[in-house]
Amino acid sequence: MVLHVLFSTVPGKRVEHLGVKIELIGRVEAYFDRSGREGDGDFLSILREIEPPGTLSEPISKPFSFKSVDFPNESYNGKNASLRVFLKVTVVRSYASNIVNEYKLWVRNVREPPEVNNSIKMEVGIEDCLHIEFEYSKAKYHLRDAIIGKIFFLLVRVKIKRMEIEIRRREICGLGANAHGENEVIAKFEVMEGAPVRGECIPVRLFLSPYDLTPTYKSVNNKFSVKYYLNLVLIDDEDRRYFKQQEIILYRSELL
Repeated sequence: MVLHVLFSTVPGKRVEHLGVKIELIGRVEAYFDRSGREGDGDFLSILREIEPPGTLSEPISKPFSFKSVDFPNESYNGKNASLRVFLKVTVVRSYASNIVNEYKLWVRNVREPPEVNNSIKMEVGIEDCLHIEFEYSKAKYHLRDAIIGKIFFLLVRVKIKRMEIEIRRREICGLGANAHGENEVIAKFEVMEGAPVRGECIPVRLFLSPYDLTPTYKSVNNKFSVKYYLNLVLIDDEDRRYFKQQEIILYRSELL
């Protein structure tokens, strides 16, 4: 990698400095949290000196490298939080303000498929009115995967108008009583229209690639999490809604 440190000077004027350094920074920022100091959310900080003290009279080009850096999470830009990775270049000066430039990076992580990926089996029921079972083939999906499942109607005494499956994203910032959650419907897919009968089986196949999804994030730096849920929603002829929610895990299996 080659870094170009560029800054304006008066032609022919020499600029004395105490060194040039570059830092690779990974930072979690919760937009609502204004109490912390800069750097409190850093989960990664690696510093390299690329130029000793001296004098600069023109732009310089210096090679640098950060080897075997572990990024536990992908970059993220959400409604209430972000995970940023960037390069920070500082020209240190004693008699004036430092010259600082930042260069944004976007990190994507490829994960191996999970060794254990059990199916999801659950029941939804309203006593003496409705009883259904649904089954999804697995609980963990890569971002270009397809959700495949079946829905069985064991008892139907409610006039069902249609059935939908939603993918919901929940972004959670903070911990405990101070946690703040934001829900967003990412996808809505109608899997049935009209009233089902007892014993009917409805197949489900929902492809994930058309939607704006990210991997699941689990308590990153104790500042935010991102979770995904499958919502099975039934709407009756009076527009009453019956639903069952199940969390799923998303991961990236290839760079796209």
